[in-house]
Amino acid sequence: MNISRRDLMAGAAGLAGATGLGLPAFAQEPEYKPEAGASLRLLRWAPFVKGDEDSWIANTKKFTEKTGVEVKIDKESWEDIRPKAAVAANVGSGPDIMLVWFDDAQQYPEKLMDLSPLGNYLGAKYGGWYPGVEGYARRDGKFIALPLAAIGNAILYRDSHVQAAGFKQFPKDTAGLLELCKAMKAKGTPAGFAHGKAVGDGNNYAHWLLWSHGGKMVDESSKVTINSPETIAALNYAKALYQTFIPGTESWLDINNNRAFLAGQISLTANGVSLYYSAKNDPKLADIAKDIRSVNFPIGPVGKPMELTQTTSCIVFKHTKFPLAAQAYLKFMYEADQMNAWLTGSSAYCCQPLRAFESNPVWTSDPVHAPYAKSSATLQPNGYAGPLGYASAAVMADYVVVDMFAEAVTGQRTPEEAAKRAEQRAMRYYRI
Repeated sequence: MNISRRDLMAGAAGLAGATGLGLPAFAQEPEYKPEAGASLRLLRWAPFVKGDEDSWIANTKKFTEKTGVEVKIDKESWEDIRPKAAVAANVGSGPDIMLVWFDDAQQYPEKLMDLSPLGNYLGAKYGGWYPGVEGYARRDGKFIALPLAAIGNAILYRDSHVQAAGFKQFPKDTAGLLELCKAMKAKGTPAGFAHGKAVGDGNNYAHWLLWSHGGKMVDESSKVTINSPETIAALNYAKALYQTFIPGTESWLDINNNRAFLAGQISLTANGVSLYYSAKNDPKLADIAKDIRSVNFPIGPVGKPMELTQTTSCIVFKHTKFPLAAQAYLKFMYEADQMNAWLTGSSAYCCQPLRAFESNPVWTSDPVHAPYAKSSATLQPNGYAGPLGYASAAVMADYVVVDMFAEAVTGQRTPEEAAKRAEQRAMRYYRI
């Protein structure tokens, strides 16, 4: 990326100048003086883009130099974050701060600090939170978490292989995608999407399949509606698409499609921009990197974009011994200098939670970034079409939608049986 430090600092200064002209009374700048002898432990997800971690650590070092508060940063695999957070909440010990997924915070809100003064301040100063990411972090009018990012998911493909399959342009609808995948399989350059319990790729793909065909887990009143003709149509479509994949995608986690694509086993998948950078940063994969293109998911029968985007939020547990230090740390990390540096370091992998940071030059530095640039603005929350809460969080954590598709595409159950089982599982959580 051709982003200079001068560009970055100019952007940060512009944001600060544009948004620092005064705050509403309810959002005056909070002051947090860390407790004497304070130290913090943060647990985050393992990065797929090294620049994300490097920038986060660099910003943390700046905080320590400014305040004297040491911050130990640990990391876990994506799949392990959710159970680790649940254990910490239930036993009342462990990390002070965690970066969690989707609506994890909605499962144990009583165990989390109220971050409303900080959330209101940041929202007022930096142009407002995007509603989609904010919804994951709020409960009963309070910020039980701070939205951190949407990790965009888009289709990445080898352009030369799509052209060789007879498609001059990438299809814009689901019917066209199926025909493309059939043609690519015939050419020996197949597609592959994750049908396993992948926190990001598996959930994103399964929910897009469901929603693009008009299916949904619940209606606006949280009545379970998953067992519907629209869901059956989505399952039948997914079954046909699955026939064009390489074997084994039903067990794929978030890393597997990356490895298959970079190894030349597949030529089309859905992923974060990290896949592109894995190729771009490896001299042996230069030819693949030059051939990669990106596009948002095709439109299904509903006639409009319907995509789940993985979100991550910062939570502070009530069991922390240093609540002021924890809030001071988060405030520092979200201010313009640090947030801009982190977004740039993340190379378009993490989409900003606050509107003011749309102007970060990372979004126009490479054409492959384009589908990821609006991830925070366009995401559909996983509880769609009902509200987020204990039930939506539990259904997501239990992989009800992901399992339903995996069962149907592999023939373990018929589409009708898979939808019925998903309904039964969901009703254990949605007790209306």
